[in-house]
Amino acid sequence: MERTLAIIKPDAVKKRIIGKIIQRIEEEGFKIVEMKLMHLTKQQAEGFYIVHKNKPFYQSLTDFMSSGDIVVMVLERENAIAHWREVMGSTDPALAKPGTIRHTYGFSIERNAVHGSDSPETAEWEINYFFSKSA
Repeated sequence: MERTLAIIKPDAVKKRIIGKIIQRIEEEGFKIVEMKLMHLTKQQAEGFYIVHKNKPFYQSLTDFMSSGDIVVMVLERENAIAHWREVMGSTDPALAKPGTIRHTYGFSIERNAVHGSDSPETAEWEINYFFSKSA
């Protein structure tokens, strides 16, 4: 079994589609191992997206991710990382395949409803960022 981090972003929380996204997660065979609703501070968002610090979209991304509530989850299943990325769809909702979460609910590259880890190493780091091992 593999684990990945999933985030329901502020745009999707504001649209009140948390339940629809969670239903899709469960229909895709994921087990939700941990989940919490939270509001990131700007500093927490900057820490989470530190890998993008020198990119032009860093400030707007961290502003957006600290603009409202998010739902963070640890998802588990065989091939969790690749499967979640497939279910999410392309970062750009306009390019995402029909039926993917981002195609259905996304608005822009930044406001695209969900986040997911892109590798086992990233998943481990991201999960530990939100869910301490001692908790």
